[in-house]
Amino acid sequence: MKRIAPSQLKSNLEQGHKVQLIDVRSAAEYAAGHVPGALNVPMDQIESRLDDLAADTEVILVCQSGNRACMTHEMIESHHNNLTILDGGTKAWQECGLPVVSSTRTRWSLDRQVRLGAGMLVLIGVILSVTVQPGFIWLAGFVGAGLTFAGLTDICGMAALLSKMPWNRPATPAPAAKKEVKA
Repeated sequence: MKRIAPSQLKSNLEQGHKVQLIDVRSAAEYAAGHVPGALNVPMDQIESRLDDLAADTEVILVCQSGNRACMTHEMIESHHNNLTILDGGTKAWQECGLPVVSSTRTRWSLDRQVRLGAGMLVLIGVILSVTVQPGFIWLAGFVGAGLTFAGLTDICGMAALLSKMPWNRPATPAPAAKKEVKA
C-alpha cells in the first residue's frame, strides 16, 4: 500500500503533478473541512462510483486519519492500480499547517451524534439502575435493541430524530425581497 506525506503531496500539487484526490469520509465530515481539490466519494459508495475514479491518474485516498482510506484501498485495489493513501489523513494535513476548504459550519457527523446519544443513554440507564431503581436498566436495553434494529435494517430512529434538530438543519438564507413589476 503506497502512502504519501501531506508535505510531499502539497509539493507535488504545486509542481503540477496530475493526481485525483478522493475524500472517503461522510458528506458532513467533508463539508466541515477537506483538502482543497478533493472530490467526496464516501467509503460506503465507492464501489458503486468506481467510474468517478480517473483511470489514467494516480488516485490519492483521503479520510480523517488514514484508516478509512486504507480500508477503501483494500476494497477497490483490484479495480484501480494506481492508489495512494494520504498518510495521517486530513488531520495530518492540518497539523502540517496546510489549508482546508470548509463549506459549512463545523458540526459533528450524525453517526457521531448517535454514538454519543446512545452511549449516554446506556450509561445513565446503568447508573440509575444501580443507584435509584433497578428498572432503569430497561433504558439501556431499549437503546441496545434500537441499535441492533438499526444495524439489521439500516433504519436508525435516533438518527432520524437527531437529523431534525436545529443544529443539523442547513442554514436557510433570508428570503429575497420581492420586486414589484409595474406595467
